[in-house]
Amino acid sequence: MRFFESFRIAVVSLLLNRTRALLTMLGIIIGVGAVVSLMSLGRGVQDYVASQFEGLGADLLTVRGSPPMRGFFQATNPLTMVDVEKLANDSVAPDVNQVAADYSVNGTVVDGYTSVSVTVRGVTGSYFAVQDWLPSLGSLFTHQDIDAQAQIALLGTTVVEDLFGDATYNPVGQTIRINDLAFVIVGVMEERTATRSDPNNEILVPISTAQARLANARVAGEGYTVSTIYAQVSEDASMDAAQTQIEAYLLDKHGIADADEADFDVTSAETIAESRTAVLGTLTIFLSGIAAISLLVGGIGVMNIMLVSVSERTQEIGLRKAVGAQHGDILSQFLFESILLSLLGGAGGVAVSWGILQIAPNFLSGVTFSLSPDVILLATSVSSGIGIFFGLFPANRAAKMSPIKALRFE
Repeated sequence: MRFFESFRIAVVSLLLNRTRALLTMLGIIIGVGAVVSLMSLGRGVQDYVASQFEGLGADLLTVRGSPPMRGFFQATNPLTMVDVEKLANDSVAPDVNQVAADYSVNGTVVDGYTSVSVTVRGVTGSYFAVQDWLPSLGSLFTHQDIDAQAQIALLGTTVVEDLFGDATYNPVGQTIRINDLAFVIVGVMEERTATRSDPNNEILVPISTAQARLANARVAGEGYTVSTIYAQVSEDASMDAAQTQIEAYLLDKHGIADADEADFDVTSAETIAESRTAVLGTLTIFLSGIAAISLLVGGIGVMNIMLVSVSERTQEIGLRKAVGAQHGDILSQFLFESILLSLLGGAGGVAVSWGILQIAPNFLSGVTFSLSPDVILLATSVSSGIGIFFGLFPANRAAKMSPIKALRFE
C-alpha cells in the first residue's frame, strides 16, 4: 500500500468519525494553546521589561545606601554631596563621565482647595542630562537656583492632572505650597514610562532646597546627605571598571575592608533588567511545564481512541491482510490517523493561542505579543511527536493481528 493511499484512508476514517476525532483533538488543542500562549506572553513581557529599563540608561550606575547587618545593629554611613563631588573627579573615577544626585522627601502639595501627597525629589543640575529627561513645558532650574535654595518646582504630568484636573494643563508661573512653603512652578516634565515607581507622580526641586528647606539633611563635615547618586559611564569606558572605581572609593571612605560588608549598593539598569527577565523566563518555563501536562493527557486520549478504533475495525484489518496488505501498510494507516489527530490539534492550539494574543494587549497595555516561528515550530514538533509516540502502540497492535483471528472477531 502506497504512502498516499495510507494517508487517504486515514483521512476518510477521521471524517467518518468527526465528533470522536474532534473530542480527541480537544486535549491537544488545549495543551498546545496553553504552552504556546504562555511562551509568547512570557517573551512579550520579558521584552517589555528590558525595553523599559533601557529607557533608564544603559550607561548609568546607581548608588544607594544599603545597610548590612553587623551583630544586632544596622551600621551605615550616608552618601553625601562630598561623595558626589569626589566621584565626579577624574582622579577618583576616571571612567565616569558625569555624576548627579537626588534627595527625596515626602510632600503634601496644595493648590487652592486641592491637596495631594507626592514624592518631592531634590536634584542636582546634571540630573536631567544623566537621566535624559527634559521638560515639555517651561524650563529647567539653573546652578544659581540650586546655590540660592530657590523655591521653584518642576511637576510630573500625574501631579499636574491631580492638581489641575488635566495632564495637558499649563501651570507654569503659578504658585503651589509644598509642606507649607510657597513654590513657583517653572515647568512640566515630559511624560515618562514607569518602571519601579511612577516618575510622573513626582515634583522636582533644587537639591539644596529639599535638603535645607524641606528637610534637615546636614551632616557634620560632609555638607548634606543624598538619597541616590547617579554615575554616567564614559562612552568608551567599561561599566565594570567604573563600578569597581566607585566601590573602591566608597569602601575606603567608609573604612570597610570586606566588600561583603559594604553599606551601599551599586547597580545598573542592565543588571536589574537581566535579573527581572531571568525571573520571568524561569516563571514562563515553569508555567509552560504545567501546561504541558495537558499535552500528556491529550496524548493518552489519542492512544485510547486509537485502541478503540483498532478494536472496532478488527475485521477490516483482517480483510486487508487477507487481500495482501503488509505489516507496514496497516502500521502506517493507523499511525497516520494518530499523527493527523495530533497535527490538527496542534494547529487548533496555535489558532487558539493566536486569539489569546490578540486579546492580551487589552489587559497588558504597552506589551507587544506575537507568535514567533520557533514557537510555532515547537508546537508542530510536539504535536507530531505526540502522534507518533502515542499512536505507535495501537498501530503496531493492529499490524501484528493475525488475519484469520481478525476475520473471526465478533
